[in-house]
Order: sequence, then structure tokens, then C-alpha cells
Amino acid sequence: MEVILLEKLTNLGGLGDVVKVKAGFARNYLIPHGKARRATPENIAEFEARRDELEKLQSEALERAQERATRIEGMMLQITRKAGVDGKLFGSVTNADIADALEAAGHEVAKAAIRMPQGPLKQIGDHDITLALHPDVNAQIKVSVLGETA
Repeated sequence: MEVILLEKLTNLGGLGDVVKVKAGFARNYLIPHGKARRATPENIAEFEARRDELEKLQSEALERAQERATRIEGMMLQITRKAGVDGKLFGSVTNADIADALEAAGHEVAKAAIRMPQGPLKQIGDHDITLALHPDVNAQIKVSVLGETA
């Protein structure tokens, strides 16, 4: 199914790009979330009429994300979990735990924006975490996992 993107999406395309995606992805995610519309001649004409407005919204979102990134960049979070004597956690620290810690520090970040390529943290120590605040803006934080003996 061909869709026209209404905003920039990582690994898919930029504003106004006509891309071919799987029908389920378009029907279940892109179209309901307002990120794309079917690439019909009517929708393409409507998009071209609204292009300036959408580009302005896109640039405002980018500015907000850059501002948030400057406030969050280099932040150090401490999360305490029960751990064994070898430094291995009884459980793990997930992106939900990091999102809760960021919210407690006064920063609203969605769980989906927290990138943990190695999966949940299962060891005591300092870990570098990337926050994807916008397709063009990433912020680095450090999460220090502290252990408490059981």
C-alpha cells in the first residue's frame, strides 16, 4: 500500500514522501495515528495545499525536542534494585523504570523513546542510555544501577 507521510519517521521517510508499506502497518499504525494518509490523487493534492502548515509544525516539534535534549543531555539517574553479592540483579531495570525515574526528575519521556539495544539492565553499574526524542534528536543519559543486598 502506498501512503504519503505527514511527518518524518525514522527508517521510513520524510515529510511528504510517498512510500510503499505493508497494508497492516498502514491500516493499524500510520493512518490511525495521523502519521500518514493513503496516496490517492485527492490526498496528495490536499497534502500539497497543507505542506507549509505541516512543515511549520514539524520545525516546531524539532525545536521543542532540541530544547528538551539540552535539558536532559548528560543527566545521571540512580536506580536501586536488590542484587546478589556477584552484582547481578534479582530482576532487571527496564525502560519503564527509567521513564519513571525521569518523570520523578521532572522530565516527561515516553517509554518507547528509551533505546536499550542490549535489553533490560541486569548488572550493577553505570550504563549509557539513548533517548530518541525526535527522529533527528537523540540525548544521552547515564543510568547508575545501585544494588542493595537482600
